[in-house]
Amino acid sequence: MDTLLNNLDLFVGGFKTTLFLFVVSAFFALIIGSVVGAMRVSPVPVMRAVGTVYVNLIRNTPLTLLMFFFAFGYPKLDLGNVSYPTLAIFGLSIYTATYVAEVVRSGFNTVPKGQAEAARAIGLPFSQTMSLVIMPQAFRAVIPPMMSVFIALLKNTTIAAGFSVAEAGAIRANLSERGEPALVVLLWVALFFVILVALLSLLQRYLENRWRVLR
Repeated sequence: MDTLLNNLDLFVGGFKTTLFLFVVSAFFALIIGSVVGAMRVSPVPVMRAVGTVYVNLIRNTPLTLLMFFFAFGYPKLDLGNVSYPTLAIFGLSIYTATYVAEVVRSGFNTVPKGQAEAARAIGLPFSQTMSLVIMPQAFRAVIPPMMSVFIALLKNTTIAAGFSVAEAGAIRANLSERGEPALVVLLWVALFFVILVALLSLLQRYLENRWRVLR
């Protein structure tokens, strides 16, 4: 307990950064992934091809390698000065979006084809068919796998610690310099991650119960 109380500033600061990375990355990953998922089921061959290439290329690239590019390769492009936390958000969002896209695509497949055919029959274009008919039903069907993706994103934020981002994954290294026992520090960090994952699981259960009633 002394390890926690004596270094509360680092624990609070580290997990605040972790939650910031998680929330912002989840937001952008959900937007990008939804668009790419829609492209994957688009009737336009070019859109399907672009969505497929994006998912297969990024998903099969290790996240650490992607973070290396944003941390060390992006500054070489001279596109402007961007902070390391922002670059970490870029990497996490782009990587997680591929998994969101596949989850969303699987949700689209659970919606009966007659729903899309009926929408087209009344004159709705593809964009409105997706946004008004397909997506609302698809998202209700993919709550469990989507929350699993976000739980994985929460844990993936620790990779940013290796790229000068002072989040929860960097707490152990910082406290080692203060002479704190590494094992105790890691146990506290693990405990807080368990609590955060448990909260996400409760949110998942709440959304499942709420949207099950709506259906």
